[in-house]
Amino acid sequence: MSLYGILFYLLAILLIVSTAMAVSRTRLVHAVVYLVVSFLSTALLFYLLGAPFIAALEVIIYAGAIMVMFLFMIMTLRMEETKRRRGNKLPVQQSDERLI
Repeated sequence: MSLYGILFYLLAILLIVSTAMAVSRTRLVHAVVYLVVSFLSTALLFYLLGAPFIAALEVIIYAGAIMVMFLFMIMTLRMEETKRRRGNKLPVQQSDERLI
């Protein structure tokens, strides 16, 4: 087996494991990190198979722009969730009430 064959199978195993971890995680930020690893291993597979332009597009579009959008959405939803728990008060307002 050549070096390309070994590298191909290692990347394929990394892709399958990271995608399974992304699907099975309960914390969304961890799932996004595993999804980024999955996208990067997909890009490396494309590069290994002789498609460097598609590999670059995979990194720029998916691992870059779409993952940033996913993280922004997760963080935005977390802020709304914490506001609901606190009764729509900012943390500074809650600390002021404790002092009074």
